Amino acid sequence: MDILHRNNVTVTGNPEGPAVVLAHGFGCDQNMWRLTVPALERDHRVILFDYVGAGRSDLSAFSAERYGSLDGYARDVVEVCERLDLRDAVLVGHSVSSMIGVLAARRAPGRIGALVMVAPSPRYIDDEGYRGGFSEGDIEELLDSLDANYLGWSAAMAPLIMANPDRPELGEELRNSFCATDPEMARVFARTTFLSDARDDLKDVRVPTLILECAQDAIAPREVGAYVHEAIPGSVLVTLDATGHCPHLSAPEATNAALTSFLGGLR
Repeated sequence: MDILHRNNVTVTGNPEGPAVVLAHGFGCDQNMWRLTVPALERDHRVILFDYVGAGRSDLSAFSAERYGSLDGYARDVVEVCERLDLRDAVLVGHSVSSMIGVLAARRAPGRIGALVMVAPSPRYIDDEGYRGGFSEGDIEELLDSLDANYLGWSAAMAPLIMANPDRPELGEELRNSFCATDPEMARVFARTTFLSDARDDLKDVRVPTLILECAQDAIAPREVGAYVHEAIPGSVLVTLDATGHCPHLSAPEATNAALTSFLGGLR
C-alpha cells in the first residue's frame, strides 16, 4: 500500500526549505493546521497527513491492534518520513501527537531533528506526585460516554475542549471534525490517547524541543507543561496567551509567532 495514499499526505510550501511535519490530535485531521500552513510555506517544505482512521486516510488500512498503542501512530509518522525521505524534519504535534512525536523521534532519529509540542500531555490521569488533570474515574466516565453515544459525546465535549465560548464557531468546527471520524476508529484512538502514559519516554528526547502550552487549558493544565519541560533536557517552554486546547485555531497569531521563532533558531 502506498503510504502517501494511506495517510492522505499533502506536501506544500518551499520544496527547497527544511521540512516541517504537522501532526494532528485526536478527532482531528490535517485541515486543523490551515491557519498554521501560511506562516510556514514560504520558507519550509510543509508536510501534512491524516492518521489512519482520520480525515481522508485509507480506512481499510485501520487495525485496532496496531492503533491500540501510541507506537502504532508513531509508525505512521515514521513511514511518512521514510516515504518522503525526510532528514532532520521538525515534527509539530498537537496534543497526543506530541507524545507520538517523541516515540517517532526515538524510532527514526535521522528523520526527525526537532520537536514542537502543542498542548502536550504525557498522561491525562492524575498519579502520585503528578497532576494530569483527570482522575481515573473521570477518564472512565469520559470513555464510557464516548462508547455509548459518540455523536452526543462530540457535541458535549468539543466546546469544552475548545474553551472559547465567545467564539462558538470554533467549538462547532471541532464537533464537526469529531463527528466526521468513524466512531469505531475514534473509540480506539480515544482509549489509546486518554489511557496512555508516556512520562518515561520524555527523558529519551535528544532533539531541540519547543513546548507550547496555553494559559488556561482543562485538558493539559499548566502543571503538565511544567512537567514536560522539566523532563526534557534543554527544552523551551512558552506559555501562550490563549484559552483552550487548540491554540493553533483559537490563537493562531501567537502560536505561529512562537513556532516560527523556534524554527528560525534551528537554522
